[in-house]
Amino acid sequence: MRLILLLGALTLIVVSGGLAVLHRGPWVIPLAEKARKNPLPDTQANLAAAKPVYSNKCSDCHGDTGKGDGPDAMMYDPSPSDLTDAAKMNKLTDGEIFYQITEGRKPMPSFKKKLSEEQRWQLVLFVRSLAHSGVPPTPPESAQQPATGNKHN
Repeated sequence: MRLILLLGALTLIVVSGGLAVLHRGPWVIPLAEKARKNPLPDTQANLAAAKPVYSNKCSDCHGDTGKGDGPDAMMYDPSPSDLTDAAKMNKLTDGEIFYQITEGRKPMPSFKKKLSEEQRWQLVLFVRSLAHSGVPPTPPESAQQPATGNKHN
């Protein structure tokens, strides 16, 4: 019986390690999600609404200014992204940022059920403001095809 428990524990450790390694690669974001446009205008009102949400849900890891240097950042591998890196942020579409916030990926949690869709889109605007990135990039042409089927909320 002890042997079975030991083998079970070892199996869990190996599987957990394997899953951790899989999450270190680049985000895999569906083309339809990359093509999503932010329905909210880039206004002071939307940025002001997002700021307390960011402070409450994001700053412990990403830091108050978005540099990835929050008080909890050292606990995570991979470490939180530097949201002030304009070169990196300019490569992401609004849909990609929204997807990352919505779905999460270890160690980042999913905010699909914790924040409304409007709050997540407001965070996209706020994150962009941290990098002073200006206009988001245009999605690849193949991603601009209208999505058919189910809607994502």
